[in-house]
Amino acid sequence: MSNFTTAVTEFLLMGFSDTRELQILYSLLFFLIYSAGLMGNLLIVIVTTIDSRLHTPMYFFLRNLSIVDACFISVTIPQASINSLVNNRAISVSGCAAQIFLVILMAYVELTLLTVMARDRYVAICHPLLYPVIMSPQVCVQMTLTCLFTGLLYAGFHTGYTFQLSFCQSNVIHQFFCDIPSLLKISCSETFSNTLSLLGSVLVIGVGCFVFITASYISIFSTVLKFPVKEDQRKAFSTCVPYIIVVSLFLISISYVHLQPPSDSWSLKDIILSIFYSIIPPFLNPIIYSLRNQQLKEAARIVLNRKLCLKE
Repeated sequence: MSNFTTAVTEFLLMGFSDTRELQILYSLLFFLIYSAGLMGNLLIVIVTTIDSRLHTPMYFFLRNLSIVDACFISVTIPQASINSLVNNRAISVSGCAAQIFLVILMAYVELTLLTVMARDRYVAICHPLLYPVIMSPQVCVQMTLTCLFTGLLYAGFHTGYTFQLSFCQSNVIHQFFCDIPSLLKISCSETFSNTLSLLGSVLVIGVGCFVFITASYISIFSTVLKFPVKEDQRKAFSTCVPYIIVVSLFLISISYVHLQPPSDSWSLKDIILSIFYSIIPPFLNPIIYSLRNQQLKEAARIVLNRKLCLKE
């Protein structure tokens, strides 16, 4: 650690363009994406909290997912937007460590919560009579806390293990935010054990969650196909398919970025794939879970109407 602190005092993040006009354009674009994603997720949190009809396990997990999504995009996008606007790519060592810890934590909790939500939908559709018992309020809270606490341990381990390395060759991170693969590429220490631990954990957790989610939705689809009413089938499929697309996009992009062996080269493709797992899912989740959910849209209208009435 001492070699690290004496050799490098700050890192330089990768910019999207060297042209000033494009830098301002990217900054504005990031700000619009951040504002839309943040407002969408916060609206879900407010609506599912105020409306007592939405105090069910499904909306409990959705509320927690929206909180995680709001935090997730707040870790990366504001920094990238400000850096692009003021043309300053520097980030302190402690700031980089904090950003890595929070990105890993949010990504882990996001994935495990999506897995828990798949379990919730499986029980609700395939075992409706046992649903109140299996998914009781106590169980829902325990599942959520388990996702959070294991995420803290996971993020803490990988962050601490990464910053034991020395960085004495370069301080330029070829990414628009701090992440472990980018730091491993510029480390002058032996990174084999770091790469192995990262590879193993991503494979075990990522593949494990993906298999669980896939198995849950195979059972859900087989049950839905037995519904006598075609309209019920259509509603179920219209909700499940976008969810699977977002989960697949999240897993494929994060796996590709983190499973690559460290190398001195970099490509714009790595940055684009990082955007897909750090920005797109938190931005799209409110759209998928709100615009396609009539009950949630109706509750949002009621809450907004109440606020308008109070102002008048």
